[in-house]
Amino acid sequence: MHILYYHQYFTTPSGATGTRSYEMALRLVKRGHKVTMVCGSNVQGDTGLSGLFVKGQRTGWVDGIRVIEFELSYSNYMSLPKRAVVFIQFAFKCMLLSLTEKVDLIFATTTPLTAGIPGIVAGILRRKPFVFEVRDLWPELPRAMGVVTNPLVLLGMNILEWFSYHAATSCIGLAPGIVDGIVKRGIPRNKVALIPNGSDLDLFRPMPEIKRDLPDVTENDFVAMFCGAHGKANGLYAVLDVAAVLKKMDRLDIKFLFIGDGREKPALMQRAEEQDLSNCIFMSPIPRLEMPAIMNQVDVGLMILDNVPAFYRGTSPNKFFDYIASGLPVINNYPGWLAELIVKNECGIAVPPEEPEAFAEAMIEFADDPALVKRMGANARQLAEREFDRDVLGERFVKWLEQATQ
Repeated sequence: MHILYYHQYFTTPSGATGTRSYEMALRLVKRGHKVTMVCGSNVQGDTGLSGLFVKGQRTGWVDGIRVIEFELSYSNYMSLPKRAVVFIQFAFKCMLLSLTEKVDLIFATTTPLTAGIPGIVAGILRRKPFVFEVRDLWPELPRAMGVVTNPLVLLGMNILEWFSYHAATSCIGLAPGIVDGIVKRGIPRNKVALIPNGSDLDLFRPMPEIKRDLPDVTENDFVAMFCGAHGKANGLYAVLDVAAVLKKMDRLDIKFLFIGDGREKPALMQRAEEQDLSNCIFMSPIPRLEMPAIMNQVDVGLMILDNVPAFYRGTSPNKFFDYIASGLPVINNYPGWLAELIVKNECGIAVPPEEPEAFAEAMIEFADDPALVKRMGANARQLAEREFDRDVLGERFVKWLEQATQ
C-alpha cells in the first residue's frame, strides 16, 4: 500500500533530533509498502534532501522513502505565535496533498496537533483510512504548563483534538498516559495501540573501547549527561540547583554535560556563569550517529522534566531509550511510568521533584560506588533488550497500520 506519512519534524540519523519516523518508515518500506514522507525544515534535523527548493518545495528519495519537504523552517527558539503560523501553513499544504495524492492510508504524527487536519480532511472527503499518532497530549500539556492561557485558543485546540481522534481509523499513543487520554475522549481502547519510543540496540550499545575525550572533563570525573531540547518543559534549572548544592559540598568532581539547544539555553548558560558553576558543561547539538560515542564517555543519563503532573505518564522521551540501550543508569527527577520502570528494574535512581539535595545525594551515591553504576547499567541494557527493542516495536507499528486498511 501507499502511505502518506506526515511528520513536520522528520529527520534522518544525520540530524540531531529523534528519528522514530525515519525508522518506522524504513520498516514499512522493507515490508513492501511505499512511503511518502511529508515534512518541514527543522534547524536541528536533516531530511536527507539537498536540492534547491522550487516554489517552496523539494522532493527526492532517501533510503527508499519518498520525501516531500516544504520550505517551512522551524526552530524551538521561535515564539509561540510564530510557531503557530508555521504549524498552520504546514497543515494547509499537507491538506492539499491529502486531496490529490493517490494513497491507501494517511498517517500523521504530532506534535503539532495541527498534524491531524490533513487526516481529518482525507477521511471525510476521500474516505481514506487515517491513523493518528499522539506523542504529547494537547491541549492538556500547554494548559498545565501555562504556555497557552487564552480560553478561545484552548477551546479550538480541544475541538481539534477531539476531531482528530474521532476521525481516525485508529490511534497510537507513545506512553500509557497518552493512551488513557485518548480513551477518555471516547475512543474504544481496542482502537488505540501503545507503541512507545524504542531502543536502537545496534547503534546505541556499551562500547568500553572508547576513551574519554570530553571538554573540561578529566578521566577521574563522574559525568551525568542530558541530551535534548533546552526548553521550558525540560526544567533544566533544576539541574543547576543540584550543581550549586554539589559545589557547596566541594564535589566538583561530579559534572553535568548538557548537549542540545533550545530557547532556555542562553539563560541556563548565563546563570551557570554568574554562579561560577564550573561543574556544568554545555555543548551544541550532536548528530544522532555521533551520540553513541558520547554516551560511552559518561557515567549516567539524566531524565529531567519540569514538575508538571501531565508529564508523569504522558511522555516517551527518546533520550531515555538511548541511555538504557547504551548501558547507562538513569537519574529521573519526576514521578510517573518511567520512574516506576527505573525503580522496578533497578536501572537507576528516581528522585523527588524540586529537591536538589536529594538529587545531589543520588549523584554522590553513584559517584562513590562504581560497582553500583556498573550493575545498574547492565540492568538498563537488559531492560532495553527485553522491552524496548525497536525492531520488535517497529513490527508492531507496521502490523497496526496494515490492520487499519483492512
